[in-house]
Amino acid sequence: MSVVLGMDQLTHDVIQSAPKVLLHDHLDGGMRSNTVIELAAEQGYKGLPTTDPDELAQWFTRGADRRNLELYLETFAHTVAVTQTKDGLERAAAEAAEDLAADGIVYAEVRFAPELHTEAGLTLDEVVDAVQEGFRIGSNGRSITIGTLCTAMRTAARSTEIVELAIRHRDEGVVGFDIAGAEAGYPPTRHLDAFQLAMRENFHITIHAGEAFGLPSIEEALHYCGAERLGHGVRIVDDIVIDADGKAKLGRLAAYVRDRRVPLEMCPTSNVNTGAANSIEDHPIGLLRRLRFRVTVNTDNRLMSDVTLSDEFMKLHEAFGYGLDDMEWLTLNAMKSAFWPFEQRLAIINEQIKPGYAKLRASHL
Repeated sequence: MSVVLGMDQLTHDVIQSAPKVLLHDHLDGGMRSNTVIELAAEQGYKGLPTTDPDELAQWFTRGADRRNLELYLETFAHTVAVTQTKDGLERAAAEAAEDLAADGIVYAEVRFAPELHTEAGLTLDEVVDAVQEGFRIGSNGRSITIGTLCTAMRTAARSTEIVELAIRHRDEGVVGFDIAGAEAGYPPTRHLDAFQLAMRENFHITIHAGEAFGLPSIEEALHYCGAERLGHGVRIVDDIVIDADGKAKLGRLAAYVRDRRVPLEMCPTSNVNTGAANSIEDHPIGLLRRLRFRVTVNTDNRLMSDVTLSDEFMKLHEAFGYGLDDMEWLTLNAMKSAFWPFEQRLAIINEQIKPGYAKLRASHL
């Protein structure tokens, strides 16, 4: 017998103890504020607005929460500046693994843009090696598995070089390719050669699409560029009409996304920060989960948005009444949609996720 925990029972501690899966998390957006300060001191970087960890964390969050994606991205200048060395990258990755594991995450895909970390002389391969080593160190002895996504900047012209890099490291934990950055004016098809190379190499693709730009961005990502998942994808609701009786009518693209079970990497707090959603209560995840799209819950940038995955689930619990059953459904969605090898995904589902939720339910009988 199982029970659904009531509104007063699903606490932050229960959520944190539940096994969770994270598909959309940026390495340079999730660093510890004290680490940014210490790395800046070691490297002689003078650009930080403050050297107090709490004040710096608040500065990042204030800077990110300006309802505009381009303004949100400006805050990354400092975290990128202090991760130009092997030691800085390795430390950032190791601490990310530690922090995610401490939040009850059993599988995570963490993404970063190697091209942003070569200003001090590291090669692209050295950048990836340092991050992979950090993940190995941070994961050691913890119940977490981490896959890496290599991201190309959609505002630059190095995407083919980055997908070649990702493919070179595919047997060392790099599981997919992504593009990110300012979305409006930089459609996915500008990087068509890179995506076609990834497809020819049987390599996984996720694309930031439908965050700061609408349906055309989603259409290009899916139909031209081979996206298996949509980073954010919140603007798919532009293709859904709710009639006077509250019934949803899906347009052709929305129906396609739902029918094909295209995973949506939704990041509620970040979407509010960037203006993609007005509030958590108004976030499209409520409608899309009700319509049974392949929704997943993610953090995007833990430092910038001052959020953990447990925080995100707590906010959804408060806004939509989600309980353990909803959490498990969303977590299984994410694990099924991961780029990790199939048999190992099954093992995580059957050995960590399902037993973890069963144990939580049993303890609340």
